[in-house]
Amino acid sequence: MKSILVPTDFSKQAESALKVAAQIAKKNNAKIYLLHILELPMHLTDLMSSGAPGPAPEAVFFMKQTHKKFEEVLNQDYLKDIDVIETVNFEDVLHGIIDSSTKNNVDIIIMGSHGSTGFEELFIGSNAEKVVRTSKKPVLVIKEDCDIFEINDFVYATNFDDEDKPCLLAAHDFSKSIQAKLHLVWINTANGFKTTYETEEKMNNMISNLAIEGYSLNIYNDNTVEKGILNFADSINAGMIGISTHGRKGISHFINGSLGEDVVNHAKRPVLTFKI
Repeated sequence: MKSILVPTDFSKQAESALKVAAQIAKKNNAKIYLLHILELPMHLTDLMSSGAPGPAPEAVFFMKQTHKKFEEVLNQDYLKDIDVIETVNFEDVLHGIIDSSTKNNVDIIIMGSHGSTGFEELFIGSNAEKVVRTSKKPVLVIKEDCDIFEINDFVYATNFDDEDKPCLLAAHDFSKSIQAKLHLVWINTANGFKTTYETEEKMNNMISNLAIEGYSLNIYNDNTVEKGILNFADSINAGMIGISTHGRKGISHFINGSLGEDVVNHAKRPVLTFKI
């Protein structure tokens, strides 16, 4: 892991994500791209993108305010000896984050989130949820303040299908980068019930062809896959959860939903998602 993107709105949640990124960066000698999305009024954005001789006074004011906030953040002790590159984007939040992750070829996006429930979850959604749905890069979502990011146990939920192999390997590599034990779990539900024999056979057939080590295999029974993931993580007191997502969009998202997004919204633990 060489580079990390951390979007920030200078909130408490964004600072929590930056603290986590700092600790991961120190372990891996990685640099951090600290991104702020400056959502200016449309006429100012158009003026700046048109190649005008000079930016509008209002734009200069907002840029100076942003730079001042960057300076305050960069002076924090937890960022000492880390290469932090400050960057500003004038797109909307989603496209700004996705474009920046691609432009800088980052290995992971780490961002804070309030989470959302009920009507807010259905009609608005969170920026983290939108990024999870869209990003081709792994996304680590942080909910709680993480002054010390020490993860001993990392749960990765998988159906052990071939399409999940690249994500499982990425989860294994990440567990190594943070020096955590990887717990692979199959969630058994009434709707998709498989016997222990069938499940173990499927697990072993997939794992036998992968170059991974230091993991445990687990089967957990619950009413739904989402509840099973959250409850299994609780049962072993895992520090974080990992899951792959197809990133459904549009009408299919509302009809089918996305397990990855649901887990991101409802988990209190950090959640790492990988796009299939």
